[in-house]
Amino acid sequence: MVRTARAFTNIALIKYWGKKNQTLKLPCTNSLSLTLDRFYTDTKLTIADNDHDTVYLNHKLLDETQNKRILKYLDTVRQFYSFDDHFIVDTVNHVPTSAGFASSASGFAALAAAINETKQLNLNKRELSILARNGSGSASRSIYGGFVEWIAGDSNETSFATPIDENPQIDLTLLSVVINKGSKKISSTVGMENSVKTSPFYPNWVTLVASEIKEIKQAIAKKDIQRIGEIAEHNAMSMHALTLSANPSFTYFEPETIRIFQIIQELRQKGILAYATIDAGPNVKIICTNESITKVQKYIEEQLSNVSCVVANIGSGIQYI
Repeated sequence: MVRTARAFTNIALIKYWGKKNQTLKLPCTNSLSLTLDRFYTDTKLTIADNDHDTVYLNHKLLDETQNKRILKYLDTVRQFYSFDDHFIVDTVNHVPTSAGFASSASGFAALAAAINETKQLNLNKRELSILARNGSGSASRSIYGGFVEWIAGDSNETSFATPIDENPQIDLTLLSVVINKGSKKISSTVGMENSVKTSPFYPNWVTLVASEIKEIKQAIAKKDIQRIGEIAEHNAMSMHALTLSANPSFTYFEPETIRIFQIIQELRQKGILAYATIDAGPNVKIICTNESITKVQKYIEEQLSNVSCVVANIGSGIQYI
């Protein structure tokens, strides 16, 4: 019996923003993430008895426009592994789609794992990470749990994720503040391309990432949550500075996003540990400790009535259920 593959989302603490190879999805820099237990995707494949792929998302049949990216990926996989089978893809997404919650990360990681399971490819985790990366760059990191680094590489075989600590014993919790569950107006792919081509600060970003990856790995080894938070927040703000300095300028922030940044600063002034990180979307993730998270959530909900908060802990890698 073919099992369902489950993959969890991850939040990049050192961001992936920009590709040097669009076809292979090779990033311009390394990145480092934390896998989360709250948001995930379940995917099961059945080999079709015809010559076309069918995709169901949350039990609804997708048309060719909606599933274009998945169909292209399946064609790529068939070419990689020299088989002709087509599939019925049944995916259930427990993630807000295209809102900066890394739905493509868990989605393509689960799809890659489901292909590995259904076709019995017997891929190891590094090979599975490479396979997932060809669907979505950040999906390469969702193969593993805990803290994960994606090595940029310069070819299909050399660009993969590797675990830093899959089961970290660290008092770190994440509060996801949901401002808007809708799809973002500018996709991550388009946003990255615009930033790389037009932001005058992009070369500085590449240098910054190399430095901050080293620093945050040292902080992880020391279990220094405050320093992890400081580095992650600075890296996130530096990434979004690229969108503001692009031509034309754009942003993923909404007014509530800015207000949450202000609230986090207010909390720190009160001596409460809280640091922001944010991907390509309006929703903010706050790095906390088990001690601080209740105070952080309470304060945010007092200040903003139109947001919802979701607590996420450190998640695991690929599972088969």
